[in-house]
Amino acid sequence: MQDLFSALCLVAILEGLFLFAAPLVWKRMAARLLELPAAALRQSGAVLLAIGLAALWWLRH
Repeated sequence: MQDLFSALCLVAILEGLFLFAAPLVWKRMAARLLELPAAALRQSGAVLLAIGLAALWWLRH
């Protein structure tokens, strides 16, 4: 459970760092994401999920 909380804290740190360092870039990216169809967002999410799971498995084994 501690690993889960550590991972969530790291996500918050990385997102906060990106928003702090480049807020205008983040706003432009968010505007472009709103223009994409839901299917494209779902596919991108699935790819990122698979990459994340594979990287986590590789690091843990």
